[in-house]
Amino acid sequence: MNSNSFSKIVNAFHGRLAPEEGHLSGYGAIIEYYHLVVPIPDRLALISQKHKHYEVENWIVFSPRHMPEDTLFGHLTFALKYEGIDLAIFKKLFEILKADEIASFISKEPNSQYSRRIWFLYEWLTDCQLPIKDLTKANYIDLLDERLQFGSLSITSKRHRVRNNLPGNKNFCPIVRKTPALENFIQQDLSSKIKTIIGKIHPDVMARTAAFLLLKDSKASYAIEGETPPQNRAQRWGRAIGQAGQRSISHEELIRLQQIVIDNPRFTKMGYREQDGFVGEHDRRHGTPIPEHVSAKWQDISTLMTGLITTDQKLEGDPNFDAVIAAAIISFGFVFIHPFVDGNGRIHRYLIHHLLLHKNYVGKGFIFPVSAIILERLDEYRKALENFSQQRIDLIEWKPTPDNNIAVLNDTLDLYRYFDATKQAEFLYSCVKETIEHTIPEEVSYLEKYDRMKQYLDNYFEMPDKTVALLVRFLEQGNGTLSERAKIKEFKELSKKEVEEIQFKYLEIFTGGI
Repeated sequence: MNSNSFSKIVNAFHGRLAPEEGHLSGYGAIIEYYHLVVPIPDRLALISQKHKHYEVENWIVFSPRHMPEDTLFGHLTFALKYEGIDLAIFKKLFEILKADEIASFISKEPNSQYSRRIWFLYEWLTDCQLPIKDLTKANYIDLLDERLQFGSLSITSKRHRVRNNLPGNKNFCPIVRKTPALENFIQQDLSSKIKTIIGKIHPDVMARTAAFLLLKDSKASYAIEGETPPQNRAQRWGRAIGQAGQRSISHEELIRLQQIVIDNPRFTKMGYREQDGFVGEHDRRHGTPIPEHVSAKWQDISTLMTGLITTDQKLEGDPNFDAVIAAAIISFGFVFIHPFVDGNGRIHRYLIHHLLLHKNYVGKGFIFPVSAIILERLDEYRKALENFSQQRIDLIEWKPTPDNNIAVLNDTLDLYRYFDATKQAEFLYSCVKETIEHTIPEEVSYLEKYDRMKQYLDNYFEMPDKTVALLVRFLEQGNGTLSERAKIKEFKELSKKEVEEIQFKYLEIFTGGI
């Protein structure tokens, strides 16, 4: 243990430049004092030496009057009050503190809301009961402050007189902070917007829109993985996506989905991994692994996936827990664990569909083209993934194996079950907003214009559907002009005047004029 003061004056911390020089406080001070090997929180607390209170990316700056008592429990209280709960830090801290030190602090103020939260977290995270009598008189309090973070259905602990409203369980509990961006998304009530949009569209157009977006999403999900599957394979995965929300998530269901994703299992070990793994490249000369993301240890997969499934059931059953945030927690948690040798990315995106449908965020039978939006925003998607992976890769000890895989050497379980999913939730919500405000209306508008063009071609030229589709595709490729090749080959029956009339009509319908 460090014998110096907790509140050091810093202008940078773990390579993160502070907005001004100030006293490191809360979780940052605890990490520094005990040299905790944990992912650094997305936001750190700093006590300004001036009378300032503001927020910038990665930092919350407080005025001097917020300075906590310069003790462990002073900084823990500060952290719970202003930063929320970070389970990874609490777990690592409890591993190095003596139980009697915790018990001594709690016994001084057993009715304090912060003492009770620390007491509950100690016993919940360590499975060790402190020598403290059950409380009998204090009012019940929520464990997680829902002004700071998103809580779920609570389970009452009579011993601590605490309502455990964490969104997960001990084996899988990501937490999302209440940021202005997320609060703004939620206030827009995008779910009602999409249902209103769908309700105004002709059922036939809506059915065709849904079918197109389903296939588009399936193809995009493969494209994100750098694959171009044949049409029948994309359609098969599209049919699986179309069933999202109908089956409960279970070990068996996830393995069934992997069997649909992996067309040829001859070279892939199906089911949960029985070896460690990573996402990244190999050195071209020696084949040495160059990981960008290290998957959870294979020995931990059963524990993590059971925890994830239990959390999924809790969030699906909580009518008040936001559907998009639930989808982010479960889907990104899955892909970070990376339980399969192959197929993780596509199933990760399937889980987004599953949560949105199961929680009735969109009407049944309609699939959000989330993968298609992600494909258009790959850089942002990678940043959301890297926000998790980069914080952890230096905390994982590994060695290369003879087959150019890796073997993880240290205990990494907590890295995958306790993490801040805020960045992932913000990214996913931005994709949902993009889908509702642009992708779906644009696709509906296109089909309505296509139908007008088809009606025109039917009335004046009696073209069969296949020929109409080909003609419109050529016109799209030529920005409203039919190529010379098409004029003398596929559409040689059309006169010059007819071609001009068709081109004029296309521009009128699709662009509003010439």
